[in-house]
Amino acid sequence: MSWNPDTYLAFANHRERPIAELIARIPAIDVANAVDLGCGTGNSTAALATRFPNAKLMGVDNSPQMLATARKDLPVAEWVEADIGAWQPPHSYDVILSNAALHWVPGHDALFARLIGALNPGGALAVQMPRNFTAPSHTLLHRTVEDGPWAAKTLPLLRRNPVDESAVYYDRLAPHMSHIDIWETTYVQVLEGEDAVFRWTSGTALTPFLEVLEGDERDEFCKAYKARLRTAYPRTTDGKTLFPFTRLFMVAMK
Repeated sequence: MSWNPDTYLAFANHRERPIAELIARIPAIDVANAVDLGCGTGNSTAALATRFPNAKLMGVDNSPQMLATARKDLPVAEWVEADIGAWQPPHSYDVILSNAALHWVPGHDALFARLIGALNPGGALAVQMPRNFTAPSHTLLHRTVEDGPWAAKTLPLLRRNPVDESAVYYDRLAPHMSHIDIWETTYVQVLEGEDAVFRWTSGTALTPFLEVLEGDERDEFCKAYKARLRTAYPRTTDGKTLFPFTRLFMVAMK
């Protein structure tokens, strides 16, 4: 997919809060090296650099556009363009971080086994993923995908629920890790402007569908999705939009 850094960063304040809360829960350990998987524009990598200033940092992402922004903002890190689902660690790490990225990667049994294997003894695996796939923002997107004349193009891209329950991740981690901290938070995000939830999803969940549509078909798809979102997320009396968003966090020590 082609990611747009400007679209993604339009809600930077909301997106950066989970990063800060995830990294704050990593224990105070000696970190010589760390990798940020799905680093995007490098916001999470920068937060990792602040927490562990002596660590050698690597950011991995499959978007050259996102990495271009990351390289400009944090030149001291090593930036690698790669699909994190297929990426093979060149060595082991003291911290493996992934913020809002692993839900794009299928096969979490094999993925988490690979990440655990790439972690040094005493190291930390810190992961955050959205778990709002049953929220109207997603269910109405699915309905729009299924209902229109574009269905043949868009249906193959649907991912119904790519993140498991927290207990499933605990069971994956428990045999290999000495300590597991796992929790969920629902942020009631106060968004500004017209069609705020549509603009939010334009930087994330909507991206693959917009890539396969063009012209009038793309415009009609967006029009139908926006209309459904306006009903599900009405603006408050002061013009804001409340957008509840649930995220799953885990920090596991090896």
